[in-house]
Amino acid sequence: MTDLTLVAADAATCVADQLRAAFRSRPDMEFKRDRHDPVTVHDRAAEAKIRELILAAVPDSRIVGEEGGAIGEGSVHWYVDPIDGTANFVAGLAFFCTSVAAVVDGEVVAGAIYDPVRDDLFTAGPDGAYHNGSPMRSAGATAETEALLITSYPSPRELRAEGEPALGRLGRLLTEYRTLRRPGSAALSLAHVAAGWADVALGLSVNAWDLAAGALLVRQAGGRFLGLRPAGTPATANWLGPGYLATVGTLAVDGSVVLDTFAASHEVTP
Repeated sequence: MTDLTLVAADAATCVADQLRAAFRSRPDMEFKRDRHDPVTVHDRAAEAKIRELILAAVPDSRIVGEEGGAIGEGSVHWYVDPIDGTANFVAGLAFFCTSVAAVVDGEVVAGAIYDPVRDDLFTAGPDGAYHNGSPMRSAGATAETEALLITSYPSPRELRAEGEPALGRLGRLLTEYRTLRRPGSAALSLAHVAAGWADVALGLSVNAWDLAAGALLVRQAGGRFLGLRPAGTPATANWLGPGYLATVGTLAVDGSVVLDTFAASHEVTP
């Protein structure tokens, strides 16, 4: 049987050289939904190379990519983000990654997240979660007042939609947590929670290709991963988004500031 974790790792790292070569070259960009959502030729080229590798290794595949959409009709579904954190990549900020996950029968069974600047490879499969081949343990703060929170909330679109209440929620998070950061890559933020380098990660408008590999990493490292969906919407697998809360395993989610802050607008998917 094909080792899907190995394929995910190979796929995530096969574009390392081309991304490192293009980094800090100030590449031209286009925009998808708006000026806050850039894409470059390097995103598309990387996804094409990853897709080619996966299909050669696992022909029975369907690949859902951020840039190229869905191709194939196989039983193994792959979720691919060739550059999560494109805005950082374009600007020359070293916080972006490649994320690849394999899903079988609706369950994420393998994943890899690769930071090409730091040469950090995070992998997860049935036997656990690893950073550069060494087992990871998601451990850190034991209280939110001691915790470092990584979040993209509110995004420009969320701010336009929610207005002043969004700033009020952000203000509560800023004051309740010891530290809040907005580094700009959901997938790499989840890898950092899995490694215990950050204590909490939160996002409300995220896609499955950003979450699938990271959700498995966090869980297999002993952390917690919950889906957050708009109130009244049907429950789906938590890694499908659109929202999520991830914490290190040492931090209880009962009574969480995040869950309380968004209790009126969002429901939890375990």
